[in-house]
Amino acid sequence: MIIVERVGDFLKRKWIDILWHWVKMFVLCTVVVFIIRAFIFVPLEVSGSSMSPTLKESDFVVMENFSEIKRFDIIVFYSPDGSTYVKRVIGLPGEQVTYKKDQLYINGEKIEEPFLKDIKKKKNEYVFTTDLESEEIIGSETIPENQYFVLGDNRRLSKDSRSFGTISEQSVIGKVKLVYYPVNHMKIIKR
Repeated sequence: MIIVERVGDFLKRKWIDILWHWVKMFVLCTVVVFIIRAFIFVPLEVSGSSMSPTLKESDFVVMENFSEIKRFDIIVFYSPDGSTYVKRVIGLPGEQVTYKKDQLYINGEKIEEPFLKDIKKKKNEYVFTTDLESEEIIGSETIPENQYFVLGDNRRLSKDSRSFGTISEQSVIGKVKLVYYPVNHMKIIKR
């Protein structure tokens, strides 16, 4: 009888230890998921067609906010009027942006925009990006320190730096890394 009681006590303690282990694991996983979702990979729904075809209206994207911003990154930011936008970084601090005959020039050097090749082929009957000089838009020869010149991929229907000037580094919420919904448009975003 004593042996049966000891085996019962042992099994009861073992069961409590296993249950306690799973409770600790659940709490730990919940905390880790919360931290990742809140501070590292943040989900967001795209509204509007200014980034089409790269991002479409009602795409759900994941953005991160810990890596350095580079040319052609797609970023989410607050515009000067307080609205939230998703655009592509074209010009970096200290640079001069020029478009002539649908061609991007940075500091006078011709730069290819590989993400626009398919769009330009389909719409070759008109100029996709109108001529511009960043100096005329922002009022200084180069993009100021901690500022970015941004454009939407759908250049003819985008409210971007041509409308509101450069955006500050402090207004950047994060960089878009992937589209996760709808499933048929799922992809990793590359520059």
